[in-house]
Amino acid sequence: MSKRSATEVLDAETQPFPKASGSGSKRQNVTQDDMGEFEDDWEDEVESDEEVVNAEAAEDEDGMEVDDEVMPAIEESDEQPPAPEFFIPGRDTLGPDETLEPDESVYIMRHSMKVTWPCLSFDVLRDNLGDQRQRYPATSYLVAGTQADTPKNNEVVVYKLSSLHRTQKDGDNSDSEDENDEEDENLDEDPIVEYRSIPHLGGVNRIRAQPLPPSSQLPPVSQPYHVASWAETGKVHIWDVRPLIESLDVPGFSVDKSRTHTAVYTVNNHGRAEGFAMDWALTGTSLRLVTGDIHSSPSGFSTAAQAFTSHTSSVEDLQWSPTDLTVFASCSADQSVRLWDIRSKGRQSVGLIDSAHESDVNVISWNKSTGYLLVSGGDEGGIKVWDLRQIKKAGTQDPNPSPVASFEWHKAPITSIEWHPTDDSVFAASGADDQVTMWDLGVEEDEDEMGGVESGNGRDWPAQLMFSHQGQSDIKELHWHPQIPGAIVSTAADGFNIFKTISI
Repeated sequence: MSKRSATEVLDAETQPFPKASGSGSKRQNVTQDDMGEFEDDWEDEVESDEEVVNAEAAEDEDGMEVDDEVMPAIEESDEQPPAPEFFIPGRDTLGPDETLEPDESVYIMRHSMKVTWPCLSFDVLRDNLGDQRQRYPATSYLVAGTQADTPKNNEVVVYKLSSLHRTQKDGDNSDSEDENDEEDENLDEDPIVEYRSIPHLGGVNRIRAQPLPPSSQLPPVSQPYHVASWAETGKVHIWDVRPLIESLDVPGFSVDKSRTHTAVYTVNNHGRAEGFAMDWALTGTSLRLVTGDIHSSPSGFSTAAQAFTSHTSSVEDLQWSPTDLTVFASCSADQSVRLWDIRSKGRQSVGLIDSAHESDVNVISWNKSTGYLLVSGGDEGGIKVWDLRQIKKAGTQDPNPSPVASFEWHKAPITSIEWHPTDDSVFAASGADDQVTMWDLGVEEDEDEMGGVESGNGRDWPAQLMFSHQGQSDIKELHWHPQIPGAIVSTAADGFNIFKTISI
């Protein structure tokens, strides 16, 4: 039997954030014999009997009412009510009795999901519901790996999130758009979470689903849909999750556990060294997987006997080139970003950005639209965008090109970064400072009109920073949804968020 539980809509935060004090006064309970009191700044004045008598006595002999005191006329003020207090990450701090309240008007959709065990990594699974989806309620499929209390309690979990409705806002006009009439009738319906799982020995450090071409259909249930998991045991397992998706969509479908609960392939080349770096490449009808461990050696899928060795510290992230299927990039705790070509002899890197960051380079993302832009995130919280056409071959005198853009907004390590799947100027990043930020390089700074928004303490809000989403604790990874434009899914120690903002 499938388990169905309603997801909770939590206080995921955004920017700006009104601050609310937890020690403020609370509304008292009202009994049936009492009526609640409304606060009205312009409430009507009701005269008592005594006031009426005194007023009659104050009338002169001609019956004219005479005021003992002439009150000045009330003038209407053109002043706007004070704006809510904004919470600026890195500048403001919350007191022990304060919480952040999200501004729902800046979200098109926002939902949260609690999980039994935290998930360090996940991926968005492709479905047959179509691309460029704008209608709500929405549905999304995810695959995630757990970090349980003991190695034997871990799982690879396939989730189906359905009934994801738009965020309700004050002043919504349900008659404004005919296509929303049916949805508006069911806005109070709770989201639904369904899942299927595969036992997995050891915590899952990284999990990735095989790439499928845009606008392609999900493979039929008779064909595999591969997912790779990087286990803390040092093994990389490849699973077929296609029957699990079918069981979530087709009532009564029986899952063949001999197919789903046994790994299709296991990479043992890393020994007992665990790792986090992993990426798939789609090469025509075949698949290629590259993995990297903490001993600085990436290895290939199927499995190459000779590793790629040039990094001097642990490999943190890997990305295949979207245009050249024999080239991939890696970043490392040795502060460098390297390019590799699997055709090169000696397995040495063919390109190098030395000292790319002031500390460990944690994550990278290759722009699939341009093919030459790469964005990286460092342990110091910095974000840098690189033009790979400027990178020279490793071993040359100047392996340090200047980044085309650099941002220092996050004040803690960058934990995940990813380009928008179709907009070549937009990317999102997450940090250990509990922020998911959205950036648009297409926004130019204008000192007269835009520039940066002053946030105090000498820290400006960069013009390219379009949004800051908060509310999760210890954010580990994010992904854009490839079929719901502008939607982001993020995972943290306290569960998942899926949201879409008005900014992008």
